[in-house]
Amino acid sequence: MIGLKMVSRRSVLLRTAALLLSPGLLAEAFAQISTDDADQAEWAQSYDAATSKTLDRSTTPLLSPETLNATQIVLEAYRTVVANGGWPMMPRVPLKLGMQNQAVVDLRKRLMASGDLDVEAGLSDIFDSFVETGVRRFQELHGLRPTGVVAAQTLTALNIPAEIRLKQLEVNIVRLRSYASNPGRRYVTANIPGAIVETVEDNLVQTRHAAGVGKIDRQSPIMTTKVIDINFNPFWTVPASIIKKDLIPKMQANPGYLTENKIRIFTNDGQELAADRVNWKSDEATRYQFRQDQGGEFNSLGFVRINIANPYGVYMHDTPAKGIFGDDYRFVSSGCMRVQNVRDYVEWLLKETPGWSREQIDDAIQSGQRVDARLAKPVPVFWVYITAWATPEGFVQFRDDIYNKDGLGGVPLVTAVQTDQ
Repeated sequence: MIGLKMVSRRSVLLRTAALLLSPGLLAEAFAQISTDDADQAEWAQSYDAATSKTLDRSTTPLLSPETLNATQIVLEAYRTVVANGGWPMMPRVPLKLGMQNQAVVDLRKRLMASGDLDVEAGLSDIFDSFVETGVRRFQELHGLRPTGVVAAQTLTALNIPAEIRLKQLEVNIVRLRSYASNPGRRYVTANIPGAIVETVEDNLVQTRHAAGVGKIDRQSPIMTTKVIDINFNPFWTVPASIIKKDLIPKMQANPGYLTENKIRIFTNDGQELAADRVNWKSDEATRYQFRQDQGGEFNSLGFVRINIANPYGVYMHDTPAKGIFGDDYRFVSSGCMRVQNVRDYVEWLLKETPGWSREQIDDAIQSGQRVDARLAKPVPVFWVYITAWATPEGFVQFRDDIYNKDGLGGVPLVTAVQTDQ
């Protein structure tokens, strides 16, 4: 684990202000930008299993006094930025390495204004490697894949005014303050807008995992809970809401859907029922139970289900659709949370539970049988909603207000725009 270099409040403020305060930049009015609907299914996806997402490697927990302090410092700097006119709007011109265009000059000014490009890089109209590096940094700090290409998503993020970013920081200071006192020695934070899960021990982040979280119309709840136990090779019982919203329409479109996805129908007395005996043009299916067979290659829960105490019926789990973890837009579930590199996550959760080494975890999964592991001591879990924060190094992170909880209605969703290529 790499240790953090701690810096004083005054030095961070001076550094951040020096990066942000470019004189003579005038803030422009906010422009509405149409977005594409990124509708992805709750289950049965088939993406490339690899992820191209580069995650933040800071070891400072999101819910910590250090993050709160850094965010307060950045907030002061942003107030000065806004008072001095903010930053300019970018023209809607796609840009990439090697291009020569007047819009590159505007891009340089914009990146300098937010500290993503050194002022010594100059105002050339050529998109060189210095600009590409600045774009990649900007993308990473806004939860976008660091492609170095300025396309739809990145342009949308660049054109969110400094006034809006300031308001985001003000809203999130309150949220961070409510968690920063004493979350515990070992805990998990799942930041819903960031679609990221982090494990924390002794005030240092141990692991980070990309996550798939609830869609806008099926939101993951904000809550404080605990991991109780873990199921290896679980069956998946389809929730009633998914039966009505997803399964019935799928069966109407494709009568073989249940068979293809190894989902069985059971009556309330446990008798298996053939799919052709159900009237799929009605709500009859909601009277039955639907259970998907075990199997990490197709089961919607993958190989692992992590149970957390809550009244919402949600949990954390593996997924066969690993490709979502490489997407910018990971608001894809019906409220539960899918976790990337779930074996690493489970290994950390079971670290203090005797009899559950990594080898024993792998053996349980490879057995193909249902195996349960109860934690010796439940681990606190915080599902939070943080859309803006800073790190002690002075870097400022922003994410979409995907559920519109910041009270800044009308801001475009960066992650709903067509993916940058």
